[in-house]
Amino acid sequence: MGSDSSNGTASTKPLKFLIYGRTGWIGGLLGKLCQSQGIDFTYGSGRLENRPSLEADIAAVNPSHVFNAAGVTGRPNVDWCESHKVETIRTNVVGTLTLADVCREKGLVLINYATGCIFEYDSSHPLGSGIGFKEEDTPNFIGSYYSKTKAMVEDLLKNYENVCTLRVRMPISCDLANPRNFITKITRYDKVVNIPNSMTILDELLPISIEMAKRNLTGIYNFTNPGVVSHNEILEMYRDYIDPKFTWKNFTLEEQAKVIVAPRSNNELDTVKLKQEFPELLPIKESLIKYVFKPNQKTAAA
Repeated sequence: MGSDSSNGTASTKPLKFLIYGRTGWIGGLLGKLCQSQGIDFTYGSGRLENRPSLEADIAAVNPSHVFNAAGVTGRPNVDWCESHKVETIRTNVVGTLTLADVCREKGLVLINYATGCIFEYDSSHPLGSGIGFKEEDTPNFIGSYYSKTKAMVEDLLKNYENVCTLRVRMPISCDLANPRNFITKITRYDKVVNIPNSMTILDELLPISIEMAKRNLTGIYNFTNPGVVSHNEILEMYRDYIDPKFTWKNFTLEEQAKVIVAPRSNNELDTVKLKQEFPELLPIKESLIKYVFKPNQKTAAA
């Protein structure tokens, strides 16, 4: 590894990003951010599990950093992964590891958008306690095959000193028409559970991931806003800022279990490490209002 990609030292090489996941939500937003910041970028055309195609991309682009926003989350949701296990492994495990390995060989930092849905509240991290799971904690949630593959690959990636793993959770953006947006999802459900969770406001955190690349940060980061917010708290904000007539119904985890194939992760992640690097990071409820609800406000006053 050259000194360019040692942890926490800024690069001297001009920025040029190679981004995987062009057709995905985060990959698309990343490209727009690069355009707005005047950063040179190219989308990778290779398949993650095809090593020669990745090597060809890197040779053609000669990037300063690589971003991986490709992955299988399943359509319409993670239940898809339960019946498509080989496809899930191919992209989420084989593909991600191949990209990390190629990047390491080339001396490149890889910013890898991963998931924080590999934990669930337990006796050491009780719901409502404010005690979040830390970066070094061992995943305790393998209820869904999606989460199981993500926990596997995170464990293996710890050995790659060139990788920055960002644990994203329940991503939200100001685009309330996007079906991937957590807010959009829960406003369209017949019933929702009501559990506080750590979540990721992409409008605030994606620019931070670009800054992390510039600083050549590596290792695992809980990539969520500080604190937790519940489903009902979000829907109350939605009603107050967007649609005063909006109503919803709750149901229990036991009732939810009857209409989903795989259990879902609920947790709080500790954000001390990310806050030390980016002290300006807003708590989740403040970030929701600033980046999502205020820009979309349709009511007179909230």
